[in-house]
Amino acid sequence: MEKTKIEEVIEKQVLTVAQAVEDKIDDEIAALDRLDADDLEALRERRLQQMKKMAEKRSRWISLGHGEYTEIPSEKDFFSVVKASERVVCHFYRENWPCKVVDKHLSILAKQHIETRFVKINAEKSPFLAEKLKIMVLPTLALIKNAKVDDYVVGFDELGGTDEFSTEELEERLAKAQVIFFEGESSAMSSARTKRSVRQSSAVDSSDSE
Repeated sequence: MEKTKIEEVIEKQVLTVAQAVEDKIDDEIAALDRLDADDLEALRERRLQQMKKMAEKRSRWISLGHGEYTEIPSEKDFFSVVKASERVVCHFYRENWPCKVVDKHLSILAKQHIETRFVKINAEKSPFLAEKLKIMVLPTLALIKNAKVDDYVVGFDELGGTDEFSTEELEERLAKAQVIFFEGESSAMSSARTKRSVRQSSAVDSSDSE
C-alpha cells in the first residue's frame, strides 16, 4: 500500500511538470501566432544581425590566435596577449609529466572554446612573471579576464587530486570561473561520450613544487 502511495505522488509530480512544459510551449506558439509579417521580418533581421556579429567575433578571435593552444615565447609577450583577449587561460608549466597532462586537455579545449585564448608559458624562464603572480606550484592555470588574473587552478587538487581527471572536469572548472562559455552538457561530451584520460602507466604526483 505504501509503495502505491509513493508511486501516486511521483506520478502526480511528473504530470505537474509535464503540464507546466506543455503550457509554456502553448504560450510560445500563441505568441508566434500573434506575429504579423512585419514582426517576423524584424525577428529575421535581428537574427541576421546577431549571426553577423558572431561571425565578426569569431574572425577577430581567430586573428588573435584563439582556437589553438600556443606557447608565449617571453614574459613581455604575456602582457600583450592578455590585453588583446577578454578571456585567457594561461598554463604556467615546466617540462614534467603533470604539465604535459594539462597540455593535452588544454589542446582539446582550445579548439572547442574559441571564445577564449589558451596559452602556456615556461615558468622557469619567466621568473619575474611567476613571482608577480605568485606562481608557487606547477602546473598552475591563471584564469584571466579583462587583463586581470581572476582565479587560479593550482595543481590537480580541484580535479580529483590525480592525473586521471577528464577534459570535462577541467572544462567545468573553467566554466565555474566564467573564463569559458558553458551551457548545459559540456561541448567536450558532445564530441566524445566517454571520459578522456591521458594517464600513463607510471604514477606521478598530482603537482610539482618549483
